[in-house]
Order: sequence, then structure tokens, then C-alpha cells
Amino acid sequence: MHKLLSSFLLFLILAIPYSVFAHAGEDHEHDEPAAATNASPQLESGNGWRVVRAIEMGTSGKFVHMVLIDHSVYTDKTIYSAAINRLCSADEDFCRIRFWSQERFIPEKASLTIEQNKQLKAEYVVNKTAGMRQLRWSCSVDPDKTHCF
Repeated sequence: MHKLLSSFLLFLILAIPYSVFAHAGEDHEHDEPAAATNASPQLESGNGWRVVRAIEMGTSGKFVHMVLIDHSVYTDKTIYSAAINRLCSADEDFCRIRFWSQERFIPEKASLTIEQNKQLKAEYVVNKTAGMRQLRWSCSVDPDKTHCF
């Protein structure tokens, strides 16, 4: 555990200077709105879903995909599976997706308000380093109390 922590800290020490100076000397303008700088340049979509934004968690390089599910099909779990399969590759060490059926509740940042959390339809998280893979549903999607939040 100590070796893993040391390796992670060493990685951060080496990665931070690169990220700080990555744009040095580039000739471009920064007139984009703040929301656009948080989003990945190419946002994925599929039948019944689309990524509204991808927000970086701090400066980790890890993103939370904020996905809108068509409200008319938000109880169809195959829509969620399609989005998960498209957004999270099998070899990724980390992937996090949050799903809503109403765009107005999708947050601009990684943290959620109480209302945004109440309107969350599902959340998928894979963190291979922590040995975690979890798909949780709201009770409006899966009314089984043992599976829903």
C-alpha cells in the first residue's frame, strides 16, 4: 500500500508541471465560455442518450460524464448499458457516468446539489485501482429497494 501511494504521489509530482505548462508558447485565444472548457471537444451520443458535458475531477485527468437520457425512455436499462459501453472501454482504470432525464438538473461541476442528486437516475463507477465497479439506480428506474438509491 505504501509503495502504491508513493508511486501515485511521484506521478502527481511529475504530471502537474506538465499540465501547468502544456499550453506555453501556443498561439491561440481563450475566449471560450467557462462551461466549454470543462467539456471534452467531442461529446458522445447514441440512441436515447447524449453526453451533455464531461467534467474533470479536480486536476486528476479523470472525468465524470454527465449524460442526458431521453425522458420518454429513462426506465429502459438498455439505454444506460449502451452509454456505458460507448463511454467506458474495458481497459480503462477509471470511468464515472451520471445519468439524468431532464437537462436542467445536470450540474455544471462534479459536486451535486440536493435537487440534482434527487433527480439523478443512475450512476456508474469503475475504479480498478480501488477494485470497485458499481451501477446504482434511482428507485424511479429500478423500484427494487435492494438495488435503488
